[in-house]
Amino acid sequence: MTTATEQFRRARDFLLEHREDYATAYRDFHWPRPERFNWALDWFDAIADGNDRTALHLVEEDGAETRLSFAELSRRSDRVANWLRERGVAAEDRVLVMLGNQAELWETALAAMKLRAVVIPATPLLGPADLRDRVERGRVAHVIVRSGDAAKFDEVPGDYTRIAVGEEPGGNWLPYADAYGASDRFTPDGPTLADDPLMLYFTSGTTARPKLVEHTHTSYPIGHLATMYWIGLRPGDVHLNISSPGWAKHAWSNLFAPWNAEATVFLHNYTRFDAPRLLAEMDKAGVTTFCAPPTVWRMLIQSDLGRLRTPPREVVAAGEPLNPEVIEQVRRVWGVTIRDGFGQTETAVQVSNSPGQVLKTGSMGRPSPGYRVELLDPVSGAPGASEGEIALDLSARPVGLMTGYHGDPERTAEAMAGGYYRTGDIGSRDEDGYITYVGRADDVFKASDYKISPFELESALLEHEAVAEAAVVPAPDELRLAVPKAYVVLAEGWEPGPDTAKVLFEHSREVLAPYKRIRRLEFGELPKTVSGKIRRIELREATAAGSNAEYREEDFR
Repeated sequence: MTTATEQFRRARDFLLEHREDYATAYRDFHWPRPERFNWALDWFDAIADGNDRTALHLVEEDGAETRLSFAELSRRSDRVANWLRERGVAAEDRVLVMLGNQAELWETALAAMKLRAVVIPATPLLGPADLRDRVERGRVAHVIVRSGDAAKFDEVPGDYTRIAVGEEPGGNWLPYADAYGASDRFTPDGPTLADDPLMLYFTSGTTARPKLVEHTHTSYPIGHLATMYWIGLRPGDVHLNISSPGWAKHAWSNLFAPWNAEATVFLHNYTRFDAPRLLAEMDKAGVTTFCAPPTVWRMLIQSDLGRLRTPPREVVAAGEPLNPEVIEQVRRVWGVTIRDGFGQTETAVQVSNSPGQVLKTGSMGRPSPGYRVELLDPVSGAPGASEGEIALDLSARPVGLMTGYHGDPERTAEAMAGGYYRTGDIGSRDEDGYITYVGRADDVFKASDYKISPFELESALLEHEAVAEAAVVPAPDELRLAVPKAYVVLAEGWEPGPDTAKVLFEHSREVLAPYKRIRRLEFGELPKTVSGKIRRIELREATAAGSNAEYREEDFR
């Protein structure tokens, strides 16, 4: 009988073999669907046995380094699992993990999987109010946090085990360091069913209270075979993904995808982003594959990309759509093309430009292997639209899709209505099957009865050297009902004021159709969630309230 490990390896190796042959990969890939599967035991420990290659490489701001092999991480996670079990952590217990990019984060992730505990990842940026919500709604039984964040839990009531990483904070906190004295021989309490819960993610909450997304022992570990394929990871690669711990993309590309490929996870810890230092560390570490959010890419192109003597073989972006101007600048200097991918906390990567595909400017690619993606007509809800809501066909349900929104059957039913998982994102599909992102369903608006995609207008603004970041929202207008208003963060060397506003209005007239062009403009920082996504709801509210700092196109005629 074929074991779960063999099923997983066969599917993994098929994608590696056809990593630049999208047609074959999409046509012939089949998800492994084992009845029992524990990624930490059945995959990580299997590839770690006697394996002294580096699994995790961390470089601190002061130059200190941590290198752990696959074999070392396997043993350390066994010690942590045994110690946590002795502290009362049991199968399906909820464990809130709030750590930075430190070895203990990966040890804990593997240990919790081995115990069949359910991890609730949390960014260290959270404050007591957010933590109270997570502890209460997540029914948290244990927390594992950095010592420096322990005081936040003084304001978080609950009968949960408190474990601190680092200096002992005293009181009723247990020192994580004691785990290293436990046995490195771990025996699981029982089998892990494929559909057992593994992770509960609180979404970033750009428009409402965070949803609680539930993933299983297959939906993320196996589901991220698609993410491995999109990035183009190979065994032996050194992979750098810039993402804050606590968010789904961190698990995507700092845990599952690289270790699915038997690649090294590399990270440079910094307090403040420093592009020249990051490029230097990438050179020293020999980074071969690189993923970063658009914000980081926009900061990198303002630096000297030529500092990186050996550019990565594969470069990708995710989180929000990447603007064409950024892609072109990186291509000119590094000779490689940033490839977009589209996914959500609820899924692995659904649509992407994988290696070997013909790239179309502005498109985020074609459906990932294992995903049947439809565009639903905005009126009838029927599939097959040339433009509509991006949705997954549940008759061919992909492994990499969440179970649902935990504790919210109504929201789950709404998201899965009519036999489709509905993403809430709008896309258009061309005759070759390439999908282009239009925007969130809530963000697209009408001006003079023309439909406006904020992303398209933001991309046009970013073509100008003065613009570092931009966000477009509708502004009320008596004649047109609404007109596009841009909030702009200026690049270094540019000053906010009427002269710069005039330059940007002129640029808008040159590159955008008359009905699309920017009619109002305001300079300032963009409000963002702790995961770095723009909170457009705040911008819409601010726009509706009016502002004395706003510039209007008609004032410059």
